[in-house]
Amino acid sequence: MKIPKSLLIILLILIGGIVFYLSIDNNQNDYKLSLTELNEMIKGGKYKRATFSGGCFWCSEYDFEKREGVIEVISGFAGGSEKNPSYKDVASGKTSHREGVQVIYDPKKLDYNILLDLFWRHIDPTDEGGQFVDRGFQYTSAIYYEGDEQKKLAEESKKRLDASGRYDSKIVTPILKFTTFYPAEEYHQDYGKKNPIKYKFYRRGSGRDQYINSVWGDEKDVQTVSKQFVKPSKDQLKKKLTDIQYRVTQEDGTERAFENEYWDNKEEGIYVDLISGEPLYSSTDKYKSGTGWPSFTKPLVKENIVEKEDRGFLFKRIEIRSKKADSHLGHVFKDGPKDKGGLRYCMNSAAMRFVPKADLEKEGYGEFLEEFE
Repeated sequence: MKIPKSLLIILLILIGGIVFYLSIDNNQNDYKLSLTELNEMIKGGKYKRATFSGGCFWCSEYDFEKREGVIEVISGFAGGSEKNPSYKDVASGKTSHREGVQVIYDPKKLDYNILLDLFWRHIDPTDEGGQFVDRGFQYTSAIYYEGDEQKKLAEESKKRLDASGRYDSKIVTPILKFTTFYPAEEYHQDYGKKNPIKYKFYRRGSGRDQYINSVWGDEKDVQTVSKQFVKPSKDQLKKKLTDIQYRVTQEDGTERAFENEYWDNKEEGIYVDLISGEPLYSSTDKYKSGTGWPSFTKPLVKENIVEKEDRGFLFKRIEIRSKKADSHLGHVFKDGPKDKGGLRYCMNSAAMRFVPKADLEKEGYGEFLEEFE
């Protein structure tokens, strides 16, 4: 059927109008709150902020804003002396600013250590000349601290990462006192959401994700528990824990096989350290070993466990302890499923707490929900 020319013109006008409308809607300010409101809430103590430079601010913004507890991420220019710089000024390398982001977050849901973790896992901290395809000082990485606490935590995290041996080269990302931050032009805010095709094309071509995957692999999106932890005293632990929990975690004891809480637990969820809440293992990696203790093929968060040589038995064993709480958890053996790496992490139920899948979000472990998708 031939469409009348007049009707075709009307249809084209309508389509053009819809496209124009969507383009306007796509570029609206996407801030949940105005900068003035955010700053007032920061002054009042409801929210906190952290400032980072990690190369292209489109990518940094996109990486941070996915994290639960983040209220807003603002793309902008950090650390320079020039007032109110434009993107053109900074991108040209004519200023002393770096591209950066300010992360506004809820300290009840998220702490600064988590943001540091996220930052390190999404940059190349050994690159002195920029980040990935973007070259020049304006694209180099940096952490800007506000106050002694942020400075201390940032320096400690850098030392730990440097000593981890993960990188062949020295970490060069500086930790600097916060001075200035100017928001970038509106079209840069939430760029990944507003322009998903252009953003994905740029990100894929930049080499950022390829590098992150090569260094971090499956660990790139896994973060440590989001609350600061101070281990209770022995007296406090004795009051808090049952006899078997204290004996296992503090005196390196072992509970009875087949007579413990989780050896036959088949529910979906994660297992966390009883004392600190550190995420340790997932039900997706749990298997029936026939030993009578909960057994796993691998840790959920490798950084949360520590391996120690144990010579207190008939033969040498490798003990597993939690990093923050220093709880005795169990041992790892080389008789696990061959198709899963061949390891058996044999744990004590008394050293762990199980968090069901349905409760992960409300208990602050929402990032692990993707384990069960």
